[in-house]
Amino acid sequence: MSDGKGPRPQSLLPYEQWTEEALRHVLVRALAYAAAKGLPGEHHFYITFRTDFPGVVIPDRLRAQYPQEITIVLQHQFWDLTVDEDKRVVTVGLSFGGVPSTLRIPFAAVTRFVDPHIGFDLHFTPPIPEISAQPPSALPAPAPAPVPETEIADQSEEAATTEEEPQVVSLDAFRRRTPPRES
Repeated sequence: MSDGKGPRPQSLLPYEQWTEEALRHVLVRALAYAAAKGLPGEHHFYITFRTDFPGVVIPDRLRAQYPQEITIVLQHQFWDLTVDEDKRVVTVGLSFGGVPSTLRIPFAAVTRFVDPHIGFDLHFTPPIPEISAQPPSALPAPAPAPVPETEIADQSEEAATTEEEPQVVSLDAFRRRTPPRES
């Protein structure tokens, strides 16, 4: 028997995974409720998700601006919120900079769900997506052309100068100078 002071035995049951799945279901239930009935009172949601997760559909300009992660707010101005539990995805319309956009977010891409009205905060670890094998019809990218050594030396000199401390340029050289007055 264990006296309780030794190291904790490693579980053969995936409790952490089950707990995260159960908490992720809370996210799904909250979104489904909002989709069906709207957000009650002052409730609103902050949803943070991986933009690089497989299946995420967002406008290219958002993906360029947020290549890994973005937080969206569902409060006053969102539309067409749908939750598809079979496909395990949520779809919502939002405006970014006045441009209407439709986002498609797999449940597994969500890393955080917050209802700040009541201080409810869930953190998730998205599963590591499996890297799919390259389709046989796809050709590997061509190797870059060799660069002459003189260009390599020029590039390394440029890199060395750009990695140094920022240079301060005095504007005195560009100011108008009034000629000295003759007495």
